[in-house]
This record gives sequence, C-alpha cells and structure tokens, in this order.
Amino acid sequence: MAKVSGVERRKARVRKAIKARANGRPRLSVFRSEKNIYAQIIDDANGRTLAAASSLEKDLKIDNGANQAAAATVGKALAERATKAGVGEVVFDRGGYIFHGRVKALADAAREGGLRF
Repeated sequence: MAKVSGVERRKARVRKAIKARANGRPRLSVFRSEKNIYAQIIDDANGRTLAAASSLEKDLKIDNGANQAAAATVGKALAERATKAGVGEVVFDRGGYIFHGRVKALADAAREGGLRF
C-alpha cells in the first residue's frame, strides 16, 4: 500500500467536504507553488474548466508571482472571466492550504470582483 502524504490527505478531506455542500455550484480550486499561484473554476458534474487565471500570464503583468499582490491580481482576473462565463456563485476549494496569506488574498479579490462563496 502506497504511503499518502499529509498534504494529499488534507486535500482529499477538504475536497470531500466541498463536494458534499456544493449543490451543483462550480468549484474554485487554488494551487500555489513556491513561485506562482493558479486558480480555476471547475464544473465537476461535466468535468470542464469554466475559467482560469494564473500569475504566469503575460497580460496580467505580474513581476513576482509569489506574493499577495500577485494573488489578488489573479483573483480579480478570475472573477472577471467567471462573470463573462456566466458563473456568479462558486464553492471555494483551498486545496489543503490554510486560508491565510496568498490563498486568502486570492479569495478576497475574487469576492471583490463579484464571485459569491
């Protein structure tokens, strides 16, 4: 039997709770690496990505993708793209990360941009 890391267990636990209370809403999933942050809105029922944003995108003009300002920029861009795609309400998947720092900055910016969760 393969060993499962604490991060993987935490991610699975968070995802299970999210799917239980989703009620058909798409999921806003966050992934943060050491140098960048990525977010996407996923329709789990159809297995499709509805909107996505990342600190690597050239049009966002982010110098350092590993800070809270970059996360806020990504969150705001994601909210704009979600609104264009017709998504207004999502369920937030923090991906096993604690709701602090860059993850919180992205979530707050997405809320300011018009997403409800």
